[in-house]
Amino acid sequence: MTPTPEIHGTVAPGFEGVRDAFEANFTRDPDPMLSMLGDTGPAEVGAAVSVYHRGEKVVDLWGGEADRRTHRPYDGDTLQLVFSTTKGVVAICANLLAQRGELDLDAPVTRYWPEFGAAGKSEVPVRWLLSHRVGLPWIDGEMTLEQALDWDGVVDALAAAPPVWEPGSQHGYHATTYGWLVGEVIRRVSGRSVGEFVQAELSGPLGLDLWIGLPDEHHERVAPLEVIELPDDPNIAALVDQFIGPESNLGRALYAPGGAFTEHQFGTFYRPDVWRAEIPAANCITDARSLARLYAACVGEVGGSRILTPAQIDLAIERQTEGVDHVLMGLDMQYGLGFNLPNDMLKLGGHRSFGHYGAGGSVAFADPDAELGFGYVMNKMFLGLTGAPRTGTLIDAAYASLA
Repeated sequence: MTPTPEIHGTVAPGFEGVRDAFEANFTRDPDPMLSMLGDTGPAEVGAAVSVYHRGEKVVDLWGGEADRRTHRPYDGDTLQLVFSTTKGVVAICANLLAQRGELDLDAPVTRYWPEFGAAGKSEVPVRWLLSHRVGLPWIDGEMTLEQALDWDGVVDALAAAPPVWEPGSQHGYHATTYGWLVGEVIRRVSGRSVGEFVQAELSGPLGLDLWIGLPDEHHERVAPLEVIELPDDPNIAALVDQFIGPESNLGRALYAPGGAFTEHQFGTFYRPDVWRAEIPAANCITDARSLARLYAACVGEVGGSRILTPAQIDLAIERQTEGVDHVLMGLDMQYGLGFNLPNDMLKLGGHRSFGHYGAGGSVAFADPDAELGFGYVMNKMFLGLTGAPRTGTLIDAAYASLA
């Protein structure tokens, strides 16, 4: 039996169930899917979870090891790369600009980014960028990593590229290109890069440890991710390759632009130059506490600050898509204005909750009805895009505590 690591942090009275669920995750057997893939270790290695309720922090927990090679503990200052949980942060930025009247989501993208109109995209509205409907989940041709870290080069390539499908006719997960597409509109409107906008408008006012483009002085705080090592079984390897291999739709979207991020098992994202860059779909580095506080400030006042109005939230959670996702192998994934929306296969909170999962299992969301903000990060990845049983038990425990 796996020994339970010491759990650190605080819980408010009534929320002890979240601590119990968090502690249990460290001794829980791996998910059956992971067991099939040869993973026999504990479900959790190092992780943190945080919950805000009505503007107050009620759960702030962490435990385990940040790095099993050195036995460095996962502590209250540990930072984690959260992959597509980044997209929710970017969506908050875009919705904030829309709320201020600086960004018209129904205007053509070309109002703010004239070059984007090439190759039949002149009538594409901004909201299609946020809802994965524009048809640019990848760029044909090849790009080196160095080219992919050059912001202007990537957005110029996207502006010139013809869409993979007729814009607006369907939706499909823009796994990496979402960040440059929405991020360039944010830059054109605000005059600041996404990372600069996040610092000025979100992290600074709310006191968050959250960056898109991590300063060098914080690199030593990052916990390295533990990826899933696939077994040698050729049948399983073929199945995984069919889903996320470089020739699959999802693989092409994950490794875009131009295959720059194809290094084995997300290894590209371990590099300090990638941490330092701005990849606004995938390289936010933060902690659970900051994510929960950020989302709580979207649905209520936190420390004297509130980000989004109730009216803007109503617009943000209005469903923008119908039918199956044509990049995610036909899965029923639906999107609001940049956010995951809950459904039978994607667990968030109540029916009006909104947020985003990240590859491997991280998640952050808000529930305006429950006045709740939730954040979870971890260093052991799960093979999936919509969380894992360990995430669900934490969310269920948070809601049970509210009851």
